[in-house]
Amino acid sequence: MIHLGSNHFALDIGSTSIKGCVLDVESGQIAGVCTRPFPAPMGNLPSSSIEIDPRAVLEVVESIVDELTSEMGSQCHGWICGQMGGVILADDRGRAKSNYLSWRDQRSLVSGGSGRCTLDRLREDWPEPIMASLGRELQPGSTSTLLHWLSEHRQLRDGVMPLSIADFVIANVARQPGRMHSTHAIGLLDLQKDDWHYEAFERIGLGDLWWPELIRDASQIALWKRGDRTIALHGAFGDQQSALLGARLASDELSINISTGSQVSMLTDSFRSGPYQTRKYFGNQWLNTVTHLPAGRSLNALMQLLTELSEAESVPLERPWKTVQEKMESVAETDLQANIAYFASPVGKSGTLENMTTENLSVGHLFLAACVSMANNYETAAKRLSSRQDWSQLALSGGLAQSLPRLVSLIQSRFKKPIRESIGEETLLGMLQLAQQHTIQSSSH
Repeated sequence: MIHLGSNHFALDIGSTSIKGCVLDVESGQIAGVCTRPFPAPMGNLPSSSIEIDPRAVLEVVESIVDELTSEMGSQCHGWICGQMGGVILADDRGRAKSNYLSWRDQRSLVSGGSGRCTLDRLREDWPEPIMASLGRELQPGSTSTLLHWLSEHRQLRDGVMPLSIADFVIANVARQPGRMHSTHAIGLLDLQKDDWHYEAFERIGLGDLWWPELIRDASQIALWKRGDRTIALHGAFGDQQSALLGARLASDELSINISTGSQVSMLTDSFRSGPYQTRKYFGNQWLNTVTHLPAGRSLNALMQLLTELSEAESVPLERPWKTVQEKMESVAETDLQANIAYFASPVGKSGTLENMTTENLSVGHLFLAACVSMANNYETAAKRLSSRQDWSQLALSGGLAQSLPRLVSLIQSRFKKPIRESIGEETLLGMLQLAQQHTIQSSSH
């Protein structure tokens, strides 16, 4: 039961949904989870561009916060995490000066008159030592990539600050310049100096850009006056790190997170560059990770193909995913080969189906082949993180790990290590841990 005096809430501004809950720091429980869809991309844009109206995001956030705080006192705490990458430009009062360009945006892959795209030119401007010190973070929808594109197309004004969508929300409601937590600033920090990578910015024409104040702890960073209530805001923290904190990832575990996208990760106590990405974690640790591996987004693309005819004839399927699970369970093994990298990823940017026969061209074989592909990708990514494979067990998290037991069994067969499955709202539970730590530290002073 949630303590009636709870005055903490959490908010996860994700790319699929915006989710919140009440945090009870005394009992260590969450309650009142409410979810709203993340606003849809704006229309009338090129297919490569994914932009979201920031006003729509603010409206959803305000709705959820009003619901969560309706029974709280006049003073409460809000803990916020959010999707990383992407960018929105804001002024010194947190007012939007652009739409939110999503981390799913692909405009940087469109070739210009030179035959090369923005992402290719950026890679040429950053030599190996800079890429290594940035944690090897460079994707089509990375903040740096999108800022470089905006600069090339003369869409960067003076007096604007680049923010994540979650940092923009905090700056906007508090009417102050944006701040950014180190766990959120992926691909923007010199990890050897734990500061903004000004040399990297200079090399791509962003040396004069106004950067947020860098935050490294979980203390209050803003106040939000909402009606007769004052909300102390904390964050915004990176959603991947928050989820792994909520999953209680240990230093000797290999994390496989399976949701919209997949990540394979390990914690380390020191920064060491390698054939993977490196991000700041909590408690003076780093997170070595391979991200953007195909997962739920690619499986959804398969489902959209299979349901296209029924939707066109207005005959919606009642339980398509349940049927997929049943069909997969009826197939012992498959010789159908699938590469589900339909989106830019470490394993390619276009998918394939191979070795199709009349015997294996079925829903069960198709999705089993997709799960085999996913398990193979996890094994390959794990070897990047540690050729010694020095983890004691696997920590599985994310919604798909819970809903695709066949995928879990395929992972088990490849790694041959004990598996610990995390069940629950990992990002919100991560916020709960931070709130508990903050409360303990505050009471001791």
